[in-house]
Amino acid sequence: MAALRQIIRAGQFQGRLPRWTPLIRSTSSSPVLQALHSQVEPVKSEGAFHVTMIPGDGVGPELMHSVKEVFKAADVPVEFEEFHLSEVQNMASPERLDEVLSSMQANRVAIKGKIHTPMEYKGELASYEMRLRRKLDLFANVVHVSSLPGYKTRHNNLDLVIIREQTEGEYSSLEHESASGVIECLKIITRVKSNRIAKFAFDYATKKGRSKVTAVHKANIMKLGDGLFLQCCQEVSELYPRIQFETMIIDNCCMQLVQNPYQFDVLVMPNLYGNIIDNLAAGLVGGAGVVPGESYSAEYAVFETVSVGAAQAVGRNIANPTAMLLTATNMLRHLK
Repeated sequence: MAALRQIIRAGQFQGRLPRWTPLIRSTSSSPVLQALHSQVEPVKSEGAFHVTMIPGDGVGPELMHSVKEVFKAADVPVEFEEFHLSEVQNMASPERLDEVLSSMQANRVAIKGKIHTPMEYKGELASYEMRLRRKLDLFANVVHVSSLPGYKTRHNNLDLVIIREQTEGEYSSLEHESASGVIECLKIITRVKSNRIAKFAFDYATKKGRSKVTAVHKANIMKLGDGLFLQCCQEVSELYPRIQFETMIIDNCCMQLVQNPYQFDVLVMPNLYGNIIDNLAAGLVGGAGVVPGESYSAEYAVFETVSVGAAQAVGRNIANPTAMLLTATNMLRHLK
């Protein structure tokens, strides 16, 4: 309980909602600015905010229990609408997905655990996690990697942000067997979505007082696909002369993160690279159990942790709730 009290103090709960500073004061209708500023008002009735909760698989339900216990102890005015959506526990169907989507569309804000995706192909390529993101157009995933006071790692005092586009790229679910024993997997990169995530990254850097954006790519090999992403980032960077812009090839970025992570501020990248870099960077500050995350569209905000499984911890009461509690704290800031 002492640790939970420390989390409460860190999140500035103390019996009231935390103070929140808007990222953007403009009333622009740009989807990118809407995603950052959350122009759509969260649903509140009878003094409480309504939030959709998806516990997920693995230790997700245990971590969500910690969130509910802390919220109850701190008298936080949030009411959860809980839905269990799981492919590995046979609790997933198009009908159940529609129920979750209806709740999220009504509430505008959700907190979720990791929904595990089975390895086996059962006729559907897109997982329910991906379907959820696409239906809500959750195009921007943001992971703030920050060292925790008192927890020493090889690199201390880290403070960097990883932003990835998460509606296309390698996770486009477009695969087929063109000939016996030959699989073609399509990676989709579009100018519209590359421009959108690049603008999101530069807007984020501007409003958060960050000084540099690094575009991570593999354009030396994927000259057209990653080349288009890199071109979009370069074009958008010209609109933000006060923000330093640099590019880095993904393999070199992994090495540089391990050797000297202090050189990075905000990183922006396509889908698969971001998924890998999220986990690598989480390892620098203690692992997935201490790193919060969030996903945004123009209308919705979903708060979730870095996607790393902890199957060995299920039911043993040893899973670290810090990441989920910090994620919940970020959600409260979003709710003002």
